[in-house]
Amino acid sequence: MASHRRPKQPKPHRARVSVITVTAAAAVTLASQSAHAEPSKSEVKKKVDKLYEEAEAATEKYNGAKEKQEKLQKGVSDLQDQVARGQEDLNDLRDGLGSLATAQYRGGGIDPSVQLFLSSDPDTYLDKASSLDQLSGKQAEALKKISSKQRTLTQQRQEAAQKLKDLEKTRTELGKKKKAVQSKLAEAQRVLNSLNAKERAALQQEEARADRSSQRADLGNEAAGSNVGAAALSAAKTKIGSPYVYGATGPSSFDCSGLTQWAFNQAGRSLPRISQDQANVGSRISSVGSLKPGDLVFFYNDLHHVGIYAGNGQVLHAPKPGASVRYEAVGNMPFMWGARV
Repeated sequence: MASHRRPKQPKPHRARVSVITVTAAAAVTLASQSAHAEPSKSEVKKKVDKLYEEAEAATEKYNGAKEKQEKLQKGVSDLQDQVARGQEDLNDLRDGLGSLATAQYRGGGIDPSVQLFLSSDPDTYLDKASSLDQLSGKQAEALKKISSKQRTLTQQRQEAAQKLKDLEKTRTELGKKKKAVQSKLAEAQRVLNSLNAKERAALQQEEARADRSSQRADLGNEAAGSNVGAAALSAAKTKIGSPYVYGATGPSSFDCSGLTQWAFNQAGRSLPRISQDQANVGSRISSVGSLKPGDLVFFYNDLHHVGIYAGNGQVLHAPKPGASVRYEAVGNMPFMWGARV
């Protein structure tokens, strides 16, 4: 009887299997390399600029916490001075009361009605009794003053104790805000370090070109919006080229609100420390077209950046870490509003 076994299938050649395996492995490797490709210089710059923007927003929060700390510290110091002076006054009042009590004791402790019967000279006694009544009145007045002073001191001590607690919380908050800034700056530096030396040099050259072009900025000849604004803009111009340093208020380095605060202070006008508070000063200007030289200009939804309008669509500001005080087009950042001081 004939056999009906199925013929054996030929085995794939080992060399062919090896080629397929190597090809697949190479494809996986290439895909993996593509997924982990190094970012381009433009991508790095975009990410670093975003981190610097976030660092500046954190800087303004840090500045706000620092200003709060300084105000609390001054309030605590003032209260402690008041308590010290009040304690001295209280000690003086107590000393005065002690002197009155001593004088009365030395005048005798006999009841006045008994003294009247024993006295050989009723007129002399009546003079003494009048004096004793006066001493008693002074004692009562002194006791009232002492009681009032003690209440005031107790209240001031309680207020100082509360301010000290608030101060401690603010110091903790300040430390967190500072760490947030430093974290953003450190992350930006790590991103920059991912570039090779040639690419980093190219970015530095871009910043240098921005600084040089700032020196050639055409500001036009438009009149300032106010005398104060004109004086502030003139002061700020003397700081072109000064480096951006977070938390700095001059005179050799600045952050954005530090520059505007310093400039307006030179013009005789005091501004709040942080950009969000500066945004509430003066008359608001809603459109870029209505800005005049010397006006404050605020950017980003949270108002974390501020500069001074210089004319012809240019703003003078402290832009970011690694850059200097310079002119830049207003349109380079999201404009919120201006303010004429």
